[in-house]
Amino acid sequence: MKLPFVSSQNNLSSVDNIGVNRYEPKSVLDFRRSPPSPVIGDSSEFNSFDYNSTLLLTLPVENSEHGMINQFEEFDSDSLMRELGLYDDSNKSAYPLDLPDLPPFFHSDFENLNPYSNQNLFDLMSQHDDGNESDFRDDLILLAECFETQSFQLAQVILARLNQRLTSPTGKAVQRAAFYFKEAVQCLLTGTTRSFQTCTSFEIVQVIKAYKTFSSVSPIPLFSSFTANQAILDAVDGAMNIHVIDFEIGFGGQWASFLKAVADKEEARKVNSPAVRITAVVPEEYEPESRLIRDNLHQFSTDLKLRFEIDFVSIRAFECVSFKAIKFMNGEKTAVLLSPTIFRRIGSGFVNDLRRVSPNIVVYVDAELNSCGATSFRQTVIDGLKLYTTILESLEAANVVGGMGGDWIRSIEMFVLLPKIIATVEYAGRHVTPWREALGRAGMKAVGMSQFADFQAECLVRRVQVRGFHVVKQQTEMVLCWHDRPLVATSAWTC
Repeated sequence: MKLPFVSSQNNLSSVDNIGVNRYEPKSVLDFRRSPPSPVIGDSSEFNSFDYNSTLLLTLPVENSEHGMINQFEEFDSDSLMRELGLYDDSNKSAYPLDLPDLPPFFHSDFENLNPYSNQNLFDLMSQHDDGNESDFRDDLILLAECFETQSFQLAQVILARLNQRLTSPTGKAVQRAAFYFKEAVQCLLTGTTRSFQTCTSFEIVQVIKAYKTFSSVSPIPLFSSFTANQAILDAVDGAMNIHVIDFEIGFGGQWASFLKAVADKEEARKVNSPAVRITAVVPEEYEPESRLIRDNLHQFSTDLKLRFEIDFVSIRAFECVSFKAIKFMNGEKTAVLLSPTIFRRIGSGFVNDLRRVSPNIVVYVDAELNSCGATSFRQTVIDGLKLYTTILESLEAANVVGGMGGDWIRSIEMFVLLPKIIATVEYAGRHVTPWREALGRAGMKAVGMSQFADFQAECLVRRVQVRGFHVVKQQTEMVLCWHDRPLVATSAWTC
């Protein structure tokens, strides 16, 4: 994996060297029951929703006919496995890393909705901000306008002023979010966002630990996994051959949860488990961690006695020949998982080919909301500042409830949120057909999520200690909100 270098003119040594944190692929975390999950209603149905989690890794390591690179950094695989907690010294075999249990589930939580404010958090903060905070937000928006209009001389003046006001990611959530966006825009101005360096084993460990913490204190990554998995499970139910095409596999942990759900369902029916095949469309800059990912998913599927195969296709190859780069087999039920990342990288033209492969379901997980479809660079920064301010506010609320120190928040900011902000800013302002419009033009129609998917999402929200999270259904879309601000949305589409 190669990560872009984040540079700054500021002295950042006092803030955990933010200047050398590098971009890493987005990830989702999977779930595996260690002790049994609480059973409500039909236990065979509920098995697909597990509250104990497992972090698995997945990405390409071998050169393939589709153009994956095969020059990887040498690293000590055994040491890395032990550091991640993925190595069992008793039998020398890799196994998934268990994440902490979510807070206890109480039936009373089902009887009352989580209370939430109808007032927009970002607007509420604006009412109480002092002049300095309003000024740095205005300056950040003006900086984005200057970049968009190529007024680079004025942009440097504004950036210098922002560097004096935002010297480090400290203070209120909105101030820290503004600092990260300022850094990201500065990277564009200095041309450093595309300077890549191979990710070290130490960095891999830090990223995984940060995602582990994120999933244990916030429902955001879990909501993305559960809703997408359930939509796919509903669409391929009863198939003996399942093919999932994933355009943002990240660390691949989501698919361990999916494999477990498939195996449990077939075991309850007392029939042979189907064969599951995953094709991941990934960037070229993926490196050592891919071997760990592939091995863990294969080991996990073997333990489940499930037939499993995973292939990797480079985005470059997919951009050239679209779905011809992917192997299809007769008799498979096919699901496609999309996110804003692929639209940012290659545009929306590939969506027109979706009908030709006749997927049983297309699931779109939007964890960036308006940021990817904004019509201007300026609007992307505005939308992104609001979104990440809200995420940081929700993390601070979790910190208050848990009574923990702030180091874990800084880790999430550095290794989870900052890379997303950098990617959002780097691709901002590109003229891409909004994904909903692209899917509509391709003849796709939105379909509602199942009642069980609704049930899972509500269970998840009610298991977190932090009040304010709630699920909203907007037509056929399922949205996770913090108070009244949306954070992530999942929708399902068919031909």
